[in-house]
Amino acid sequence: MRAHGILNSARCVVMLVMLAMMGMVGLAPAPAHAQTGPTFGIVGANVQKQANAVLTLMSFAVVPDLASSSLSISNTSTDNPALTLWQLGGGFTLSQSFPLYLEGSIAYNRYDPTFVASNGQETRKLPTKWNTFAGTVGVGWDFPLIDSKELVFRPIFNASIGRVASDLSVAKFAVEHVTDQEIAFLDNGAMNAYGLGGSVMLDWESHRNERDVDVELRYTNIYLRSFGTTGGMNASAAAQTASLYARWRAPTGLRALDRPVRYVLELSHSHYFGNQAGALGFSQLTTVGTGLELDTSAHEVFVTRIRGVFRYVFGNNVHGLSFGLAASF
Repeated sequence: MRAHGILNSARCVVMLVMLAMMGMVGLAPAPAHAQTGPTFGIVGANVQKQANAVLTLMSFAVVPDLASSSLSISNTSTDNPALTLWQLGGGFTLSQSFPLYLEGSIAYNRYDPTFVASNGQETRKLPTKWNTFAGTVGVGWDFPLIDSKELVFRPIFNASIGRVASDLSVAKFAVEHVTDQEIAFLDNGAMNAYGLGGSVMLDWESHRNERDVDVELRYTNIYLRSFGTTGGMNASAAAQTASLYARWRAPTGLRALDRPVRYVLELSHSHYFGNQAGALGFSQLTTVGTGLELDTSAHEVFVTRIRGVFRYVFGNNVHGLSFGLAASF
């Protein structure tokens, strides 16, 4: 989900991201197994392709993106989630007089691909689980394009760090059979990665008593490179995403908690380029949403606004519904 809060809440998110990223650096890769017996290998794959695929999965976690921030895609044969993407992020500008922009996001991805292993005589299916943890921070500067400073151009420097850990869901297979380097990587293999890059953004924020409008047009390009990988494999991937986000908020005419109740309309569209394009079966995602917002600022509570939004997500080969809650502090 994407957090749209005021200054204090955004600062908390960025601090959490920085702490999480420091914790990822200290993680060490787990050892691979070595066995005796007939040797099995992955059909139609090699170690380098696996490493690149793992890093491509991580690329979806390092780019701040509403469309893929809360997404679960089910395996049609098992009806279990084969892909889960989750992300929490926020950003803020210090002030109009000193328009330093800071942002941060933390993300978790889970992907459950099934490989086929063979020793030339028999084949076995290998259900695996890839778990990705990643964090991204960004530092930018707002350049106003109009006198009201409602429209700004914002270049951002981004840095990311993450870790992917893989394990076989059928551990007995790795115990009973000799496996080559490819299967060894799938069984408790791990990959750390860092990323450097940047973003450019056009941000229009217009706030009036009768309505609030927020529109963001963003392009992000972060180059990821592996380190500390099981088996010494090296991999790289480029996270390239262009996105549009728009939100309209206006009073409904109703009142609650001594403040107007506002309705919320949302639209976002993300297009994935480079390694991301088609990697998970889609090259673009769109969300449309509607909901309500309660203003609690008239009362002495630490939450000033609460929003609930229903969203419909669709793209190449995917579609679904979601419900999200957001709070401003």
